Amino acid sequence: MDETASDCLFCKIARREIEADIVHETDRVVAFRDIRPQAPTHILLIPKDHVESAATVTDEHGELLAEIVQAAAHLAKAEGIDRSGWRLVTNVGPDAGQSVFHLHFHLLGGRGMSWPPG
Repeated sequence: MDETASDCLFCKIARREIEADIVHETDRVVAFRDIRPQAPTHILLIPKDHVESAATVTDEHGELLAEIVQAAAHLAKAEGIDRSGWRLVTNVGPDAGQSVFHLHFHLLGGRGMSWPPG
C-alpha cells in the first residue's frame, strides 16, 4: 500500500496528532496500547520514521530494530509478563493481517497463547 507519512495513522500517533495511550517513547521509537487488545497486555511498538513493513527493512534499520526489541523486553518486564512469557509479532501484508502499513510490532502477554495464533 502506498501510504505516505503524512496520511499514515501511526505516523500521526508518533507526531502526537492523534491521541494514544503512549507507554514508552525515545527519539526513534513509540509504544502505545492497542485500542482493540487481543491479550491483557497488548502494546504496539513503532518506529517514528515511516517504514511500510518488515518487507521494506534494510541494513540501515538494524539499530532501530534492536531498539524496538529492547523496548519490548523492557515493557514486558514493566507489565509483569516477563516471567510467564510474551509474544512479539509483526504482520506483513493484508493476508497476514497488516491493516496499518507502517512497521509495527505487537507485544502480547498476560494469558496463555496457542500456535498458530487464533
